[in-house]
Amino acid sequence: MATLYTYAESNIRKTWLYLTFFLFLIIGIGWLFSHIYQEQAILWFAVIFSILTSISSYWYSDKIVLAMAKAKPIEKEDNPELYRIVENLCIAAGLSLPKIYIIEETQPNAFATGRDAKHAVVAVTRGLLNKLEKVELEGVLGHELSHIGNKDMLLQTIVVILVGIVAMLSNFFLRISFWGRGRRNSRGSGGNILALLGIVAAILAPIAAALIQLAVSRKREFLADASGALLTRYPEGLARALEKISADPSPLIIANNSTAHLFIASPFRGRQSKSWFTKLFLTHPPVEERIKALREMSI
Repeated sequence: MATLYTYAESNIRKTWLYLTFFLFLIIGIGWLFSHIYQEQAILWFAVIFSILTSISSYWYSDKIVLAMAKAKPIEKEDNPELYRIVENLCIAAGLSLPKIYIIEETQPNAFATGRDAKHAVVAVTRGLLNKLEKVELEGVLGHELSHIGNKDMLLQTIVVILVGIVAMLSNFFLRISFWGRGRRNSRGSGGNILALLGIVAAILAPIAAALIQLAVSRKREFLADASGALLTRYPEGLARALEKISADPSPLIIANNSTAHLFIASPFRGRQSKSWFTKLFLTHPPVEERIKALREMSI
């Protein structure tokens, strides 16, 4: 039986494996495009532009997300029990106390955001507070605090930068190819084949980048499950919470595709296909797999 420690280490290794592959993908695409057009400026412009836009998003992402979720800040006197749970878990995790927000929605759900541990935010819905038992609420909050402790916001920003670089490179290449520069600069059958490979890579690379981004997101959810269970020392609490959250039919009115990946479970309701192909495009691992993994772990 796997322990929470070995499970967490396995997910960390897989995350770094995905990121390493991602970097090689970008280097390969950059080399191919630059080689076809003999212009390094294309690569450098894409890198700089993606980094600048992603950093600005990273710096202000918490404010944007909280506004989109219509979340309201609360003080300790507004919900002393919630504050006590968060304070105790923060002490166990060695984290600063994050700001706590409430979303007035009936669906039980929660997310964490913020650019670092000192500027972190945990937001929970009213439905989560009303429908979960204390041990289940502790499991959810432990999961969200683990995202903060594991620096997942920073990691996701890095991944977004990498995805942005791939998208920019592919977009530039296709535009230049459409204008005909590739045919002028790549003469002969060898050059034409290389240009054709470049067009294929420009089309497929953003899809591959998005799949890697989703794979990293799913692994970080598994890691937060394991890390959260280590905080509470009770994996069953989170497993039961995930069962209740996924089974609850209440819609989340503020749910949208741009913030769905932040929540502990997908805010969209309805039956989803369980095929391997569909799973490639999920922001979260299937809840059944997460619950199974938690119940098979030992402390």
